[in-house]
Amino acid sequence: MNPRDSSRADLNRRRILDVALAELLRDPDASMDQIARAAGVVRRTVYAHFPSREALISTLLDGAVEMVAAANMTGLEGVADPAESLVRSTLAVWDVADRYRILVALAQRSVTVQGIRDRLAPVREASVEMLQHGLDQGLFTSPLSARALTFLHEQMLIALMEAVNDGLLEADAAGPAAAVTMLTVSGVPASRATELVAKLSAGTER
Repeated sequence: MNPRDSSRADLNRRRILDVALAELLRDPDASMDQIARAAGVVRRTVYAHFPSREALISTLLDGAVEMVAAANMTGLEGVADPAESLVRSTLAVWDVADRYRILVALAQRSVTVQGIRDRLAPVREASVEMLQHGLDQGLFTSPLSARALTFLHEQMLIALMEAVNDGLLEADAAGPAAAVTMLTVSGVPASRATELVAKLSAGTER
């Protein structure tokens, strides 16, 4: 393939991914035919890049996880207080995760649970380190290990996405609710958790 053809193929692939994400967020049952029409390409062009709908969703999930990992690291960087670090990273992650919550629900049908966990490994390791720091300082108290707490936090975030998808929770309230819940699960008193999240949530509003 010459450079011009390669560049055109890359552009087609990027456009298909962008359009597929928009279509799936609009209609979670969107077919490959619908995505092809919306992208302005023929069906075989989509299949040339993605052999199945599951492969397409898996690739979109990879991109979402990369953004979640970047948001998580942004929230953790330069913050000495583990409780504040947990709040900042949770709020930053939710800002990204909220955009992809329909995709996560789709991925749970088409991607193995282990596959999702594997993708989240870098986020998990950074969170384990932060939680362990808080446990060592006595800022967090829990009968669970840092690694078990991290797993619990991860599952809670996914559960909150499902709650928003099902209309049980307003999306705007979910991020702060997640941060308060994660702090209290980690042993921070509810009053302190609520106060800290309110303060940091206000600080992130522009």
